[in-house]
Amino acid sequence: MQMRVAEPIIAIHHVSRRYVRGVDEVHALEDVSLSIPQGHFAGFMGPSGSGKSTLLNLVSGIDRPTSGEVIVAGQRLNDLSEDELAHWRARHVGLIFQFFNLIPVLSSRDNVALPLLLTHLSKAERLRRAEVALGIVDLGHRLHHLPRTLSGGEQQRVAIARAIVTDPDLIVADEPTGDLDARNAEAILSLLRQLKQDFGKTVVMVTHDPRALRYVDDAYHLDKGLLLEGEDAERARAALLVAAGHGAAPTGAAAGVRAQP
Repeated sequence: MQMRVAEPIIAIHHVSRRYVRGVDEVHALEDVSLSIPQGHFAGFMGPSGSGKSTLLNLVSGIDRPTSGEVIVAGQRLNDLSEDELAHWRARHVGLIFQFFNLIPVLSSRDNVALPLLLTHLSKAERLRRAEVALGIVDLGHRLHHLPRTLSGGEQQRVAIARAIVTDPDLIVADEPTGDLDARNAEAILSLLRQLKQDFGKTVVMVTHDPRALRYVDDAYHLDKGLLLEGEDAERARAALLVAAGHGAAPTGAAAGVRAQP
């Protein structure tokens, strides 16, 4: 019997995104195609202005392509109205931001429970699920702490708990280590890897951090709106590691960088 090949959770076909800025047309992405399997940890990497954040916004349903097709979790996002897209995003995507975006006057538990206000769950159930999510990120002892009483690493873990509390198919992280010191950055990357390994989550992350190469299953390098492939992607990866003081990168798969076990 022939085995059926699982559909990728993310399939992007010939996607371009252009913006009109004054009298200029900005080509943020040009003819990008890629697929990401269910349960993978993928990184979008590249210099500022390379198009990686634009690509992340398309994958998460925050933005729409100018042309091409974006399919995520079996849904062709091009077909959805703005309201439908908002409902789809609330159900399927958990968002993690660089600057945490926590509400200062709410406790850790109440911050994490916020996405559940869009559901029909009772208050007691919302708080219970928030406590479970905080336990997963090892902050069960910080339920009632306000953001200002937490370290930067703890605040980011609260933000990760908020992203997973709805049990989304896809976790999207935009520079999640950008505002953290080296120790906390490693801890957050390890936690994202754990969500992939222990819970089967698909994680897609935009990052400049070369340490991410040790955690992701696949790294996609972009430059000037183009997805680099082959030797171009390998050179981009090597340059990233050299700039970070890690020496030349070993040769290997250009677009896919294998993570640590």
